[in-house]
Amino acid sequence: MDEIATEKHHLDAASRVEYFPLSAKTGEGAEELMAFLRPAMPDSPFLFPDEEVSDVTEATWIAELVREQLVRKTKQELPHAIHCRVSEFEWPHVTVEILVERESQKGMVIGKRGQLLKDVGIAARSQLPEGMYLELKVRVEPGWQKRDDVLDRFGY
Repeated sequence: MDEIATEKHHLDAASRVEYFPLSAKTGEGAEELMAFLRPAMPDSPFLFPDEEVSDVTEATWIAELVREQLVRKTKQELPHAIHCRVSEFEWPHVTVEILVERESQKGMVIGKRGQLLKDVGIAARSQLPEGMYLELKVRVEPGWQKRDDVLDRFGY
C-alpha cells in the first residue's frame, strides 16, 4: 500500500486507510463498518418527500422491471440487445415494448409458444401494484444500438 501511495504522491491518504473485513454472505463486520462511517457522513435535509421511494418515474421503473425479468429468463443471452420502454401508460393499463435488433432475437424473447414472454409477464406482474394490467409487445428495431437517432430517442 505504501508503495502505491508513494508512487501516486498520496502518502497522507495512505495513513488514513482503514480495513474492515466484511462478509456479504453473513453480514459479519457490517456493524463495525457502519459505526466507522456514521460519524463521517454529513447531516443534510431529506432530498425527496417521505412518500417518494425512488428518483425514477414509474414508467421507467416498470420498463426496467420487465428488462430485469427478461435478462433473468434468457440467462443473460440478450441483455445488451434488449431495450424496454413504456409506450402506453393509462392506469391501470400499461404497455411495455421490448425492442430487439434482429428477427431471430424476437423469437428468443417470445420463446417456444410464447412461454418465455408469458413467464416474464408473470414475474413482472407479481411486483406491480395490484390491479395493474401489463401488456408486453416485442418489436424489431434493426440496429438500434448503432443508430444515434434511436439512442437519443431512448435516452442513452
